[in-house]
Amino acid sequence: MIDVNQLRRGVSFTLNDNLYKVTEYSHNKPGRGKATIRVNVKDLRTGSNLQITFTSGDRVEDIRLDKVTYQYLYDDGQFHVFMNTDTFEQKQVAHAVLEDDKHYLRDNMELELLSYEGEILDYILPKSMEFEVVEAENAVAGDTATGATKEVITETGLRVKTPLFIQVGDRIKVNTETGEYSTRV
Repeated sequence: MIDVNQLRRGVSFTLNDNLYKVTEYSHNKPGRGKATIRVNVKDLRTGSNLQITFTSGDRVEDIRLDKVTYQYLYDDGQFHVFMNTDTFEQKQVAHAVLEDDKHYLRDNMELELLSYEGEILDYILPKSMEFEVVEAENAVAGDTATGATKEVITETGLRVKTPLFIQVGDRIKVNTETGEYSTRV
């Protein structure tokens, strides 16, 4: 059991038999009375986001997620299929787990999957990844006062805003935390 004051971004805990991961944390101390702790959480089983408010002194059960490196194999339409790089055991991961970041998945890439009691619930993406641009609109740099951008599409279907000089066939580096263009490679 941990005190709710120890909840920070990335901490996983269980409450009422649901598994949650903190995405945002705020602490509010009014002039009188107890402090309130408001956390935005992601339900690790359903993928839904919600906000929970605690009062100072409340306690929740923290959980430890097991981290194992898996290799991404393919998408069978219903599940993403991964293979444990040590035991060659294959695991199916529901689309709901990776729905926001599915465009970062490439065949044979290694990814750390987080599981709780054998159930895969979360993942850790690399901080940045390289992609090849397969579709980019033609843009002409004109008289712009600020840096103009255009949207390009990578080989995985990821849409990224980039500077005007990026063309089809270029390789770009994307920050996976923000989904923003970093540099041309």
